[in-house]
Amino acid sequence: MDLMSRLIAMPPFSMPQHQKDGVMLEGLRELCLYHLDHCEEYRRLGKVFDWNPAEARCAEDLPWLPVGIFKTHRLLSVSEHEVYTEVVSSGTSGRRPSRVALDRGTADLQARALSSIMTGVLGKQRRPMIVIDSESVLHDPKSFSARGAGVLGMMRFGRRPFFALDHQMQLREKELSGFLKEHAGESLLIFGFTFMVWEFFLQAVRRLGPDLSSSILIHSGGWKKLQARAVDNADFKAALSSAAGIRRIYNFYGMAEQVGSVFLEGEDGLLYPPVFADVVIRDPISWRPLPPGKEGVLQVLSLIPRSYPGHSLMTEDIGVIESIDSPAAGRLGKGFRIIGRAPESEIRGCSDTFSPPSGRMSDE
Repeated sequence: MDLMSRLIAMPPFSMPQHQKDGVMLEGLRELCLYHLDHCEEYRRLGKVFDWNPAEARCAEDLPWLPVGIFKTHRLLSVSEHEVYTEVVSSGTSGRRPSRVALDRGTADLQARALSSIMTGVLGKQRRPMIVIDSESVLHDPKSFSARGAGVLGMMRFGRRPFFALDHQMQLREKELSGFLKEHAGESLLIFGFTFMVWEFFLQAVRRLGPDLSSSILIHSGGWKKLQARAVDNADFKAALSSAAGIRRIYNFYGMAEQVGSVFLEGEDGLLYPPVFADVVIRDPISWRPLPPGKEGVLQVLSLIPRSYPGHSLMTEDIGVIESIDSPAAGRLGKGFRIIGRAPESEIRGCSDTFSPPSGRMSDE
């Protein structure tokens, strides 16, 4: 069994950080060498910056790419005929989106990785599912958007999915009411991007008053719009608990450029990398790794990407590591928090949140 297969078979947050450090060094060093051999553009960068992954003493020593490079370059470590699908982030208006090409092996690895993360929270039994989105998100004629990939990925954990929004992104309140009555008393899986859950679903359940205390809500992205309304994570959870009794609410952090390496919120409100991924916080001036408690630019590491060199990416987000192997969290590894966007960085993400009344989609 190869390294990734062994890791995916483990409970996703069960590895102590000192052990993960060695695993990530081994796996990332192998990926660096693989992409240097198979991706011409990556190899050119390696020559310019004199990369030598074989000499790295820790994962922090290995080279990384700025996440924005996927907006301007098509980086492939497989031949064009091996490309199975392409995930496209939906950039803000006037911005070029990121494009990431997946072969079947990488796509399969991403699906298995997501399953290993989510089953720890959802269990193996599939629940009736409410998707706070329109079914049209799965039928983008031009490309497979990151938002569509997120919805499709989560649908594997639910059954009889009900899409709560119509093609004009308006709430289907009558149909939603019928779905809730049909499944009254059942544990539902509810999935949506954060602002859309707040804007559409929360307002609906306040009017309808269902008891969803046994249900689970998974959400991600769109925090900028809520922060502008002075709504933070605690406010978000409190409102949904008050309106419908939902207490099992999990935020996650992820991106189109590294789909599959989802950082899921723990009971302590922090985000945690699974056993096959990790994070580094770096000083934005010196780019040196920072210790816990210090805010800096977030670097994300993943052992999944093989069809493209997306294994070590510098994001445009500011974060802070707040714990390592905390006994109180019930999860091992680094617990971190996203503070916000780096100054002057382009706003982007995988959330495609809806912005009424213009009907435009934007990533925030």
